[in-house]
Amino acid sequence: MGQSDGPRGTSPTGAGSGQSSGRSTRCIALIGPFLSGKTSLLESIIARTGGVVRPGSVAEKTSVGDASPEARAHGMSVALNIADVSFLGDTFTFIDCPGSIEFQYEGAEALTACDAAVVVSEPDPKRVPALQVILKQLEDRGIPHLLFLNKIDACETPIREIIPALQPASTKPLVLRQIPIWENGVATGFIDLALERAFLFRKNAPSEMVEIRASDLDHEKEARFHMLEQLADYDDALMEKLLSDLAPEKELVFSDLSREFEDGLICPVLLGSAQNGNGILRLLKALRHEAPFVTATAKRLKVENAKSAAYVMKTLYTGHGGKLSIVRILTGDLADGASVTGGDANEERVAGVFSLKGEETQKRQMAHAGDTVALGRLDHVRTGDTITTEKVGIVQIGGADIPEPVLASGIGLKDRKDEVKLSSALAKLIEEDPSLVIEHNAETHQVLLKGQGEMHLRVSFERLQRKYGVVVERQKRHVPYKETIRKPTEIRGRHKKQSGGHGQFGDVVLSIRPQTRGAGFAFNDTITGGVVPKQFIPSVEIGVSDYMKHGPLGFPVVDIAVTLTDGSFHTVDSSDMAFRQAGRLAMSEGMPKCQPVLLEPVMAVEISVPSEATARVNGMIPQRRGQILGFDSRKGWPGWDVVSAHIPEAEIEDLIVELRSATSGVGTYTARFDHLAELTGRLADQVLVSHGEAAE
Repeated sequence: MGQSDGPRGTSPTGAGSGQSSGRSTRCIALIGPFLSGKTSLLESIIARTGGVVRPGSVAEKTSVGDASPEARAHGMSVALNIADVSFLGDTFTFIDCPGSIEFQYEGAEALTACDAAVVVSEPDPKRVPALQVILKQLEDRGIPHLLFLNKIDACETPIREIIPALQPASTKPLVLRQIPIWENGVATGFIDLALERAFLFRKNAPSEMVEIRASDLDHEKEARFHMLEQLADYDDALMEKLLSDLAPEKELVFSDLSREFEDGLICPVLLGSAQNGNGILRLLKALRHEAPFVTATAKRLKVENAKSAAYVMKTLYTGHGGKLSIVRILTGDLADGASVTGGDANEERVAGVFSLKGEETQKRQMAHAGDTVALGRLDHVRTGDTITTEKVGIVQIGGADIPEPVLASGIGLKDRKDEVKLSSALAKLIEEDPSLVIEHNAETHQVLLKGQGEMHLRVSFERLQRKYGVVVERQKRHVPYKETIRKPTEIRGRHKKQSGGHGQFGDVVLSIRPQTRGAGFAFNDTITGGVVPKQFIPSVEIGVSDYMKHGPLGFPVVDIAVTLTDGSFHTVDSSDMAFRQAGRLAMSEGMPKCQPVLLEPVMAVEISVPSEATARVNGMIPQRRGQILGFDSRKGWPGWDVVSAHIPEAEIEDLIVELRSATSGVGTYTARFDHLAELTGRLADQVLVSHGEAAE
């Protein structure tokens, strides 16, 4: 909080406007669990700083953010929302990050170059797991952050109970800076513990400063002393004053709040209601006085000595402007037409510098350190790159880790003529969102789109059609079944064809036997006396391999050994092709006699969930024909477990949907192929019937 309020800023600004304070624009991320109210908070900030006459509404689809058709249709943030504002002479870029775990990579990459983050959450202990996922990311990456407890007007639990309940989500002390004023069980205002002032909420207007009620004085003193004790843990001078029963100067208190916030030692907690515009002014003042500038961020990212450095937060393809790279300028200036070098060392010329506000862009000539802008048509620059105007290039800043996909869907084209168009569209889609993965599965002959969940894939398919005009349909992912045999056999295969002139003749005797699981395919021969000439033996193996692509059950054959034991040839009519056909014929006649059996892939799965959900996960696994191998605490995640299991790949199709439902949206898993296992009975029959229908 600032020591004084000063005049209220009312002029909106793009990032291209001058900074009247002479200081750089600060970049603040708004991040938090799904449905916590981040977009509503952005609307209230824009309205409070004069950017709009009245705040937009997410429910009414009138917000500056979430303006894309997909966000409007699903009533949720599916991409970054960016807006620049001016407040009391200082300029800020606010980046509203999606709250759903399926879209959190959007915010994770942008967070890299932000100066600080406002974590928005409801004052509800049930939010702890989702809050922990976000706070841990910020703590691990050293990004200063404060907690804004939204919807405080609807809270029914005393704040003295809320903070201890939320504390397990953070490894840093949650330092409560405000306490609510209660009136008939409703929070009607707050007391600022640093300023020692009381404020009453006014809907969509600045709070009214009032005297602290006598009935609140004891609670205020108790809460303020606790705040000072937390600050004193990192300041010996303040601790000495408290031990001596001396009232610390307000300058010392504010200095400690600012320093400990910037150093990531504490997580300050403020209160408000974004929907009603309450607590917005105090939040803005806290950021104005205490949020670090870009110089501190450049130092954190180890580019403070670079003459020119900018980080690419996001790549965006627009219908009218082509490719845009959204960047944060960390050091130096960047002008329209400047030559820049990215991670691949290719030099490119900037074709336009633009300010951003929601989906609107405004052209400008120059961007300065601290600004967040969009740069036009940098074809070789990718999300996560560090770019520079220096000819020698620059050391790349490490960005966020891309999460592994947890759900896959086949891509089907309604019109085969769109194949080339689809390829180009998918490349752009992946560049916009690197948390998507395209896989061309050679075993199932499917093109798969893999993502972070059901909604993530749904939105991606919608974008393919809306943005790139490719009409696609989602298909069920095919499981790469295999087959093998249970018993051996010996079989003769003879290919004989006479059609005038040279004919075709190949004659082989094959011994076919099963191998241990995972041993693969082995081909040998025991030919003696030249009954099959040596030059034709490789052709026999090729014929055998040809057949193994589709065994008697219709699937690739694995884990068998084939030995060429005997045969005969014709001095004129025998050829490579004839022996290749003979080998294939022998396999087609012999394999059905070997008791063929279906094999399904089994995955080694590690499921990460909050500990209270572990029992539910243990119940899910047997229902999916899985085998629990054990569980352990998740390293570095207090209150979380990792459950290890073997689960058939066919049963993992919608695992993430059930897992998210059981864990308030935060559970996740990784899966790796482990082994093939026999599949028999009714399930095997269903697979064979389905495969036969698909082949027709």
